[in-house]
Amino acid sequence: MADFRIQKKTELTFDEALARLPGALQHEGFGVLTQIDVQETLKQKIGADFRRYRILGACNPKLAYRALSAELEVGVMLPCNVIVYETDAGKTVVSAVDPMQTMAAQGEPALRPLADQVRQGLRRVIDAL
Repeated sequence: MADFRIQKKTELTFDEALARLPGALQHEGFGVLTQIDVQETLKQKIGADFRRYRILGACNPKLAYRALSAELEVGVMLPCNVIVYETDAGKTVVSAVDPMQTMAAQGEPALRPLADQVRQGLRRVIDAL
């Protein structure tokens, strides 16, 4: 089975990774549209304690426009999720969805080069952390 994510285990703290991520995304043409604090949400909704965990919805508007123009239904896979969480050992992991396993895998040939561009950009973001 192909890996569905681009991942890096970093020496940065959770707060450092979270602080650097928007700038790294912006450098590659992405903006953060949404941010979900999973720890806080689970505490509020069901009273559960959970590790520090954030989901950021990242979007490159130019590439999203091209993808939506090629296939309207690709919107179910937008924005691209990027997650930051703390491990039990106190390390920080940053992962992003691999659009070659989601967007490109759905079969529309016009999406493959776009998905590859997004993947390369997200890889550079993750590598920069």
